[in-house]
Amino acid sequence: MHVDIIILGSGIAALQTARLLPKHKHVLVITKGDLRTSSSYIAQGGIASVTQPKDSFASHIADTLAAGVAHNYEPHVNNLVTDGKTALDALITQGFAIDAHVGLEGAHSHHRIVHAGGDATGRHLTEHLINQLPSNVHIHTHELAYALLHNTAGDIIGVRTTTQCYFAAQTIIATGGAGALYTYTSNQPKSFGDGIAMAALAGAAVADMEFMQFHPSLLYKDERCFGLVSEAVRGAGARFVDDTGDYFMNGQDLAPRHITARAVYERRAAGHDVYLDISAIANFEQHFPTVSAICQRADVPLSTQRIPIAPGSHFLMGGILTDDVGQTSLRGLYAVGEAACSGVHGANRLASNSLLEGLAFGMRLAEHLAQAPAQTKWHLRHAPVAPNTALLPLEQLQQLMMQHAGIMRSGLTLQQLKNKLPIIHQIAPDQAELALAHVTARLIVSGALARQETRGAHIREDYPQQNDALSNRLLIQQQHTIVRRTWHEFIQTTAHAERIFY
Repeated sequence: MHVDIIILGSGIAALQTARLLPKHKHVLVITKGDLRTSSSYIAQGGIASVTQPKDSFASHIADTLAAGVAHNYEPHVNNLVTDGKTALDALITQGFAIDAHVGLEGAHSHHRIVHAGGDATGRHLTEHLINQLPSNVHIHTHELAYALLHNTAGDIIGVRTTTQCYFAAQTIIATGGAGALYTYTSNQPKSFGDGIAMAALAGAAVADMEFMQFHPSLLYKDERCFGLVSEAVRGAGARFVDDTGDYFMNGQDLAPRHITARAVYERRAAGHDVYLDISAIANFEQHFPTVSAICQRADVPLSTQRIPIAPGSHFLMGGILTDDVGQTSLRGLYAVGEAACSGVHGANRLASNSLLEGLAFGMRLAEHLAQAPAQTKWHLRHAPVAPNTALLPLEQLQQLMMQHAGIMRSGLTLQQLKNKLPIIHQIAPDQAELALAHVTARLIVSGALARQETRGAHIREDYPQQNDALSNRLLIQQQHTIVRRTWHEFIQTTAHAERIFY
């Protein structure tokens, strides 16, 4: 089947791109679940955007850079903040209903979190974008893509799914992050980084895979996580407290996530249960209906005014390396949203910049593709049949990732984990999803081993300090090798090519 543009995924970045692409393009959205089983859909946080008179773009940019521990690429952060507001304003003009209250979240210096439906912003935004999809966009649900297709020139000309091959001049990966590689996560249960793995296997450059952000407050009861307790809850006045009554963050309950997640982890490692004290929030159920429903499902009575929590995987700052419009290192392949590494999040994402990223860079990518040349070389480069590989059971993989590539890491245990992960060159269709999960896991572990320092969300017990030699250094993985580059070096060395990466 031939179309103009393929989009893999159905989250905010995928839907924003799809609805803004030229109407004369035949666009095919392929998602392995249904249209609403994205992590975007269950996002409780809002959209960070400058809306208040005392706020400014400069302040939002500064907060983003500070949270990212100066590992961000500032020109792309500027695009995130300014174009993100443009995209959000356009949605509001087109009828996207937002709440009157503008919230505050961790590491923000101003109230700038725009919500829709209280703590159900992701659901409301997703539904709005779905309703705006034009007739040129066609949806294939419950179809797993597992390999990218090359032509004989090395360009990407489509994807292979467990059903058939699809050909397109441009293929966009918007499959989200990889939080479900861990036992405890806020992500949807099949968020394995499929698209990142596919791109890496196809030869695309990926970067910053070691920077997995852990959220400090997942509702935790009976050794099970039930869902996220939004940072907006702390923005409204909740505080971290342990079972002794110690408010151990000493008023810094809205510190950046790598700080709060580590503090909760360490308090729990010391043998204490940890809670969010919500006693300062009046009408909690009215303000936070999603969190309230999660508490009810977990049989946690809000009358106690304490919600039991534990940290869990939340957001991948790394991904497929892209420029400012989503181009990857392979001609014909693009990435947007959490699957992409564009440098906007650095070593630790600022709260509520994720939905903003999907809106901003989805818009930028759609505008770019309106002018993109058509593919003319369709001769498929055939790949040999992939053999089955000995893989770890998913539950074991998740446990090992949580234990050894989680919040606290060390070179010894990372290497032991890496030795258990097979090197995979091609995916056999009958084990596709699990094999893709293994590829993504190995990318994360390899990056974590190579980054011999503690920076942002990446914490090494054996390298507890930041390493100046690694400051602002991307760890770029491509075809099982790792190189170090600053964003400036990377842009400069590719600036005179036909396109930024080609």
